[in-house]
Amino acid sequence: MQRIAFILKIKPEMKEEYKKRHQNVWPEMKQALRETGWHNYSIFMRADGTLFGYLETPDFDAARAGMALREVNARWQASMGPFFEQLGELHPDEGMVPLEEVFHLD
Repeated sequence: MQRIAFILKIKPEMKEEYKKRHQNVWPEMKQALRETGWHNYSIFMRADGTLFGYLETPDFDAARAGMALREVNARWQASMGPFFEQLGELHPDEGMVPLEEVFHLD
């Protein structure tokens, strides 16, 4: 199982709306994530809008590729794109660059 961590940045004026949207993630989006191998997926936010995301998956490349084929993911990414800083033309899920793991207790 791969442990994946990433950092993204939300525009400061969009923080509260971002949190609201994640209180009600579409059921079909959550199901698609589960079906494509996203497990133990969490997102944390600092006061400045920096996001830290974490998930576990058998294969991160396959999990991302599986979501890229889902219509619900295209809708979700389009709706969430305006919240992020420094992504350019990328969708938020394309901006998830895994951090290097340097320590794990187990």
